[in-house]
Amino acid sequence: MSNTPHELAAEFPEFVEKMSALKQANAHFAKLADEYHDVNRKIHRAETNVEPIENLAEEQLRKQRAALKDEIYGMLRAA
Repeated sequence: MSNTPHELAAEFPEFVEKMSALKQANAHFAKLADEYHDVNRKIHRAETNVEPIENLAEEQLRKQRAALKDEIYGMLRAA
């Protein structure tokens, strides 16, 4: 498992400016981005053993992060 943070700017470098604009203009997008950041931080803390969690809980967080990432990507492509 990688303990590299999966920040949105690193995941979608071609959409950095669009993400910034959408965070200001679209409350739903801003909420998704914040939720992604929170889930991503929990995963990173688990991976680095700062706050270890059970494997099943970590897997659920990874699935949640993937779903958020998919929705965010869809909104970025549509904008």
